[in-house]
Amino acid sequence: MALIKKFQVTFDCAEPERVARFWCEVLGYVVPPPPEGFSTWDDYNRSLPPEHRDSWSACVDPSGEGPRLYFQRVPEGKVVKNRVHLDVRAGTGLVGAERLAVLEAECARLLAVGAVHVLTQVADDENESCITMQDIEGNEFCLD
Repeated sequence: MALIKKFQVTFDCAEPERVARFWCEVLGYVVPPPPEGFSTWDDYNRSLPPEHRDSWSACVDPSGEGPRLYFQRVPEGKVVKNRVHLDVRAGTGLVGAERLAVLEAECARLLAVGAVHVLTQVADDENESCITMQDIEGNEFCLD
């Protein structure tokens, strides 16, 4: 049996395009081009029945290395903590005060685009520092 190497991460949300653009800012991703035959995403959306307009969006790693993120509109809001979350690897290879400073700088950048700071966990004898945050619809993620 062949191993699957590509996958996408799907988010349920209220405003797919808004959440996709937020994650583009976080990860340096881009919104992919519209489907063939459409010059813009607005043109594509106008071609759909009203109930399907703006029902999804996506963002992709421009290098092709990272997973595609897919955002689908759902009627219900987020109620409890995510069972899966993304760890944004901002401090890879760093330790101590240097790591914490990099994480705090990234936290400040993301606050400016709508993220919410939840908790800063400072390094102890077992774990390095990390920062828990929420995206613009309350989905948790970590800066680590």
